[in-house]
Amino acid sequence: MVRQERAIRTRRAILEAAASLFDEHGYEGASTTDIIMRSGLTRGALYHHFPSKESIAVALVDSQSEALEAPERNLRLQSLIDLTFQYARRLQTDPVLRASVRLTVEQASFHSPGSRPYKAAEDAVSRQLHLAGQKGELLPGVDIDEITQFIVGAFTGVQLVSHVYSERRDLPERVSAMWRLILPGLAVPGLLLRLRLSPP
Repeated sequence: MVRQERAIRTRRAILEAAASLFDEHGYEGASTTDIIMRSGLTRGALYHHFPSKESIAVALVDSQSEALEAPERNLRLQSLIDLTFQYARRLQTDPVLRASVRLTVEQASFHSPGSRPYKAAEDAVSRQLHLAGQKGELLPGVDIDEITQFIVGAFTGVQLVSHVYSERRDLPERVSAMWRLILPGLAVPGLLLRLRLSPP
């Protein structure tokens, strides 16, 4: 049990070190030697968990799914809104998620993750929208597939622009504006005043 816990800590240390380097310098700008130095571990420890820099990048990209758990709320649209605020907050504070997003967006020279990370985000958004539809929260005729793709695309663009302009300091405000613009075409009118469009 102690050995397993140590292995989990070591793997996490490698991912965090690599994430901070990828976040700062991109995939090409970080080497396994840099990761070893940043983590304070040995080369043997790194290669025990990851056979290559690319395998570290793949693990980081796959870790995005951990940030896609929507909180439980009475209103499913509020769950979806709060999911985006949670994700935004983690982008501000979590170097692992930031590096994962950078690797996804840049489609760096490691084996490209393609659309996989976006598909995971679409699945999370679609799940909440279907639940909202079942509870009568959506306007008649809303195309859930279409709005799902739009929300994921809009959020991706919003966080990228926020990163460029303010290193994501203004991301919550931009996410709030995104929802103010989207919700009138999505939520039944009586629901709009009940939805909180600021971080929980």
